[in-house]
Amino acid sequence: MRKQEYHTYLTEQEQLDVIKLLIDLNTALAAKGKYTDAVDDLLVKLTIARRKKLKISYI
Repeated sequence: MRKQEYHTYLTEQEQLDVIKLLIDLNTALAAKGKYTDAVDDLLVKLTIARRKKLKISYI
């Protein structure tokens, strides 16, 4: 079976907000002594994500 891929398009400000929230979540999980591997993976993916310009047309 083929692996599903998901794409999310965020503005620059939205991307910064998500990164800040993930850092807060990472800190909270670490303070509780829980694993932060999944959050770390998401942070890496978001920080190296390419920016893509989209043209939006309204009909």
